[in-house]
Amino acid sequence: MIWSARLVAIVAALGLLLNGPAAAGSPPEARPGLPAMIARVLPAVVSITTRQIERDQFDDPVVTPGLGSGIIIDRRGYILTNDHVIQGVDQIKVALADERTFRATLVGRDAFTDLAVLKIEGTKLPVASLGDSSRLLIGETVVAIGNPLWIEGGATVTAGVVSGLGRSTEQEGLPVLHNLIQTDAAINPGNSGGPLVDLAGRVVGINT
Repeated sequence: MIWSARLVAIVAALGLLLNGPAAAGSPPEARPGLPAMIARVLPAVVSITTRQIERDQFDDPVVTPGLGSGIIIDRRGYILTNDHVIQGVDQIKVALADERTFRATLVGRDAFTDLAVLKIEGTKLPVASLGDSSRLLIGETVVAIGNPLWIEGGATVTAGVVSGLGRSTEQEGLPVLHNLIQTDAAINPGNSGGPLVDLAGRVVGINT
C-alpha cells in the first residue's frame, strides 16, 4: 500500500494520464519538424525485458520471458512503464537506445492506473520532457513510441489523433482503468509502457 500511494503521488505530480487501447487508423499528414521532435524523444525510450520463474506440474522451473517499453523521466534513473509489463516477474532488465543495459529495480506500482516506476543506476541518462495531459484536445495530433527489443532497428513510431478523453476500460480479471486517453495511433506489440507524446515532444500519456 505504501508503494502504491507513492507511485500515484509521483504520477499525479507529473500530470500524466494513461493512453487507452488504440485501434489502427489512417495516419495524419506529416508535419514539418515531426522527425526532429521524434529524434529528441527516442533516446529516452527504453526496452524492458522480464523473466518470470514458475513451477510446472512436476515442480520443475519454467522461465517465461516478457517484453515491453518504458520512458526515462528523471536523470536519477527513474523509468515509467505499465504495471502489467512487470507484474509478477523475478527479473527486470532495461536496454537504452545507445545499447547500454541495466538491471532495474521496482520502485512502485499501481494496478488501478496500470503504472509502475522502475529505477536504474546509470550516468548521463537521456530524459524525456513531461507535458500536461489535462490540456489535450480531441483531434490533437499525438505520437506513440515504443522500443520492443525483438524488432530489428529499434523503436517503432506511430502517429494519430486524440480520439477521446476521460475514457474507461474494463477487462476480465483486471482492474477498471479510468481517465484514459483514446487515440487512433496504432499500438504495436511490445509498445506497452512506451510514451504518448504531443507535437512538442512532451510525454502526455503511457501506452497500454
